[in-house]
Amino acid sequence: MPPRVIVTPEAAEVIRRLKEQHGALIFHQSGGCCEGTAPMCFRQRDFHVGPHDVLLGVIEGCPFYVGGAEYKYWEYFQLTIAITTGGGDSFSLEAADGVRFLTRSRMFTDEEAKELDAAGPPPRGSEAFRPAEAGVP
Repeated sequence: MPPRVIVTPEAAEVIRRLKEQHGALIFHQSGGCCEGTAPMCFRQRDFHVGPHDVLLGVIEGCPFYVGGAEYKYWEYFQLTIAITTGGGDSFSLEAADGVRFLTRSRMFTDEEAKELDAAGPPPRGSEAFRPAEAGVP
């Protein structure tokens, strides 16, 4: 089954550095007013996952959620999390370093979409991410 979310090598390096500095992290992409559709990176202890948030995948050992309302938009897209310079004003952890995460997307092929449909929808809510099952110590 194709992964719903992947990460570029450059973004993976930033994630690893942020984990060393801050501990366990979580990503959330909501499409809300702050940062639009940019993925936000928080300490896991500082972010409350809502019951409708959808776990799209795990990047560098960090759960990546999308808001429940946004999932219908992203359902048939693979998200690639990348990094760019210019952090700007943001609540996301990487902004302090003058960089920011961004999302690129590609539509799944018909074959990939059928495979994802057969697997059923991704899990929702805070109980969806189980570190041990994701290979996270």
